[in-house]
Amino acid sequence: MATLAKSSADGSLADRYRAVRGLSLAVAEPLSDADATIQPMADASPAKWHLAHTTWFFETFLLRDFLPGYAPFDERWSYLFNSYYDGEGDRHPRPRRGMLSRPSLDEIRDYRAHVDGILAAAIDCLPPELIELGLNHEQQHQELMLMDLLATFAENPLRPAVWEALPAVAVGATPEPPRWIRGAEGVVEFGYDGSGFAFDAEGPPHRAILSPHALADRPVTNGEWIAFMEAGGYADPRLWLSDGWGWIQEQSVAAPLYWFEEEGAWHRFGLDGARLVDPDEAVCHISYYEADAFARWAGARLPTEQEWESAARGADPLSGHQLDRAGPARPRPAPRGEGLRDLFGNVWEWTASAFLPYPGFRPAEGTVGEYNGKFMSGQMVLRGGGCATPRGHVRASYRNFFYPHQRWMFAGLRLAKDS
Repeated sequence: MATLAKSSADGSLADRYRAVRGLSLAVAEPLSDADATIQPMADASPAKWHLAHTTWFFETFLLRDFLPGYAPFDERWSYLFNSYYDGEGDRHPRPRRGMLSRPSLDEIRDYRAHVDGILAAAIDCLPPELIELGLNHEQQHQELMLMDLLATFAENPLRPAVWEALPAVAVGATPEPPRWIRGAEGVVEFGYDGSGFAFDAEGPPHRAILSPHALADRPVTNGEWIAFMEAGGYADPRLWLSDGWGWIQEQSVAAPLYWFEEEGAWHRFGLDGARLVDPDEAVCHISYYEADAFARWAGARLPTEQEWESAARGADPLSGHQLDRAGPARPRPAPRGEGLRDLFGNVWEWTASAFLPYPGFRPAEGTVGEYNGKFMSGQMVLRGGGCATPRGHVRASYRNFFYPHQRWMFAGLRLAKDS
């Protein structure tokens, strides 16, 4: 089973390239061609499309642009596997990716092997910053592939498991009520200001003022979420933003995604099949609207991304429950301990901040500049990474973003309050 390199500093760039690319194949290894072709909704993509698109990225922005005379593996595939890069021309409509029964999964594996062989032989002649971008891009798609596989298999009434369940991990006693940890105040520096890789949306560094506040020492648990449900949280319009109330009415939302009630008990469907909901695990697969309503019910609020980043600056981004190898990603209970726990890994944490440019932000030159900047509209920021995030991919300044109604990602919440 392929294992991910723990950080960009582990081994050579060639070793890191092999490890990251190998993990994608390992995630897809248990899938049939049919499994890898299904698209469960417009927001998701088939597994084989993820495998092909990440390969197209390396082929297009590295081999084509920096190896004179390189001939594409199949020039027709650029139309199939471009995602949103308008500078690269027309592309197959996103909601129709599930109709691509051809090329087959095996043909896409051949495509990956072809590109990998040429890139590995020429890696010393290619710009390392673009290779790093491609690897981080692929790590994002590894998490997306797991998200999309879960959405795919959840459509099957048989509730099949993609992977067998992993042994339970003992973390201690049932969680106590959250403790409040006071945050930094006054003028604080934010944004990435290091020498390694970061996405353009993480900078430039800037200052902001933090008012007195505190963060909960751990994410909200399933047991706390069940209490919210039993108290009528999904039926009380006073708790909800107007758009959120309209959304839960229209979609008949009454529990986190993938939860179902059976024989008087709540169950959840995961990549390891159907299981009883563990009340001590971090709640997962909730929308921004749900997170905001829960926080209001709890007499608290969501943290701003600046509050979250300030708290995470002293934490180890390689810590926590993150993705190290292919398998059934799922949240765990927070580890026992003092101070802020689970800032990195387990579940992405919704913030109260919109995904907007930092002061002085400029997108990168060329088509790769479309990576983040064009999406700075109508989306909310999540921080910290989750159980499906490849270890070594995130840092304190990392900004993930989704629309407020979306919840197929591994997203939960941590409470904040003014103090």
